Amino acid sequence: MSQPIIKTEETLIIETPERVQLAFALASIGNRFLAVAVDHAIQYLAIFIVAYAFLSASGAAESFSGSEAASFVQGMSKWTLAILIIALFLIFAGYFVFFEWLWNGQTPGKRLLKLRVIREDGRPITLWEAMTRNLLRIFDAIPGFVLPVYSIGLIAIFMSGRDQRIGDMFAGTVVVRERTDEAPTFAETFSNPMADAAFRRVNKPISLQADVNFITESEIEVVESFLRRRWDLTDRQRIWMAWRVALPLMYKLKPAYDLQNFSYEGFLEELVHRFYSKQRFLN
Repeated sequence: MSQPIIKTEETLIIETPERVQLAFALASIGNRFLAVAVDHAIQYLAIFIVAYAFLSASGAAESFSGSEAASFVQGMSKWTLAILIIALFLIFAGYFVFFEWLWNGQTPGKRLLKLRVIREDGRPITLWEAMTRNLLRIFDAIPGFVLPVYSIGLIAIFMSGRDQRIGDMFAGTVVVRERTDEAPTFAETFSNPMADAAFRRVNKPISLQADVNFITESEIEVVESFLRRRWDLTDRQRIWMAWRVALPLMYKLKPAYDLQNFSYEGFLEELVHRFYSKQRFLN
């Protein structure tokens, strides 16, 4: 079994389809608190800007008295008031869902603290997981709502063996801390001279449903570079790098596949094979 990344921190051991165990450092409560504080600051700033801009356009921003503002709101048309409420609700409820789905499990706060939300099996989260874990954020934030306190969430994290709050338990997700010492960086991997200019398929072809038309040439170049230079890496580094290269592409393509025969390296090989097969067909 893999040794803990750091003996004093909690780790999540995930066995990849290649039967290799990867150790993820679980995000600490302190890092998660700082990340969510940054996110809430951005969220409430966006709410204030939208509300102020809306009221300014309506001529209500000049009314600094609470009674005057309240009377103005009461005098607004129902459609105007409904649009304002919907806009503020979308920012309040959709901020975390939008960024975690768009940024591969990260929000601005998580990206700043180098945290990421993944599924319990190491795979990228889908829109469903992002929605589930964040809609239950209201329950985790009890007793606060407008100003979240996260008392329930903290209790759940302390009681969970995987540092999961209620939303994570229902969504089947965990928050991990990205580490750079377990695998070389992209620059380190792709800057060394290539040992072999050609690459070959070494994994069994996998049954995969994905539209490779969404892949750009720059993305396939990264995949191709990894496949050519993977032999310069150790087995553990190769598995890590395959996971890191495949993760954003899996977020983008949302592929359907058979988990029993799936491997991240085989997934990348299949993408390159299909991409160039498509190119030959078009030419």
